[in-house]
Amino acid sequence: MIGRRALTFLFTVSCMAIASGEIGAQPKPAPNLDYGFYKARVEPIFLKKKDGHTRCVVCHSESNNFLRLEPLSKGAKAWTDEQSRKNYDAVSKLVTPGQPMVSRLLMHPLAPEGGGDVFHSGGRQFASTKDADWKAMAEWVNGATLGGSKKN
Repeated sequence: MIGRRALTFLFTVSCMAIASGEIGAQPKPAPNLDYGFYKARVEPIFLKKKDGHTRCVVCHSESNNFLRLEPLSKGAKAWTDEQSRKNYDAVSKLVTPGQPMVSRLLMHPLAPEGGGDVFHSGGRQFASTKDADWKAMAEWVNGATLGGSKKN
C-alpha cells in the first residue's frame, strides 16, 4: 500500500503538472507552409553558390534522390512559376511543419557538428543553425509569411 507521504508527493506532482499545462494540454497545430515565403526566401537558396560547394540545383535536378528539383531551362537563372510550384511540393514533403530540427530538408545538409545528419553527398551546405540560409528555411518551416505573421 502507498504511504501517506508518497500519496501526498504524487498528488503534489500531479497538481504541478496540470498547472504547468503538461497534462491535458492541446498540442499546437502545425503551421502552414507559405508558398510566397518559400518562393521569395527559400527557393533562391537552391540556386545560390556557396564557397566550396556546388549549388543545390546542380545535384538535386539531375539525380534521383529525396529532393528532386525541377531542372532549370537552358539559360534560365530562375524557375518559372509552374516549376516553382512543383519544387514547393517536392520540398514540402521533406519538412515537418513547426519542427525544423526534425525536418529532413534542414537536417540533411547541416554539418554533424551543428546537429545535422552524418552523410550528405553534396557536402555540408550549412556549418551550423546560425547560417542565414538555414535560418530562412527554419523560419519557413515554422510558418513564416512574407507579411511577417505565422499561418496556422
